Amino acid sequence: MARTPAPFDELDYQILLALRENARQPAADIARLTGANERTVRNRIDRMAESGAIRLTSIVDPHAFGYVNTVDIFLEVDPEQEQAAIDNLLNRQEITYLALGQGTKEVSIEGRFKDIAEMREFLGRVLPAVPGVHVTGYALVPRIIRNIDSWLPKADDFAHLDNEN
Repeated sequence: MARTPAPFDELDYQILLALRENARQPAADIARLTGANERTVRNRIDRMAESGAIRLTSIVDPHAFGYVNTVDIFLEVDPEQEQAAIDNLLNRQEITYLALGQGTKEVSIEGRFKDIAEMREFLGRVLPAVPGVHVTGYALVPRIIRNIDSWLPKADDFAHLDNEN
């Protein structure tokens, strides 16, 4: 049975590896690394960006701005106030990540703070003041070992890596 081609191939994979190493790298340099035509590399980058497979953006290092305290916070949100609570949380500069649990009232957020006093204020006064929100737990995160900016799909997600025809 013929295998359905993946939307991305080995060249896409090589381009992603090069961009992950240096996102500002010119397409001409990536073309030399991959053996592909420069126009092809540009077109592939554009296609991946336009399809939403990659986002061409800068990633800010919170530590560079003094945000050295990270905390994962778990919330229970009243379903009737969920959208208002989410809107409120999305407007909070301290929150770097917000996710809803499926089939639950739980919300997971990550907060970044310059010091422990700022974090305690957020946990003890700011969050409890958001209507419909109840803090169920939190964990101070002393070190993030892997973040989304270092994630990459499995090589198997790219067609032709295993030389199948």
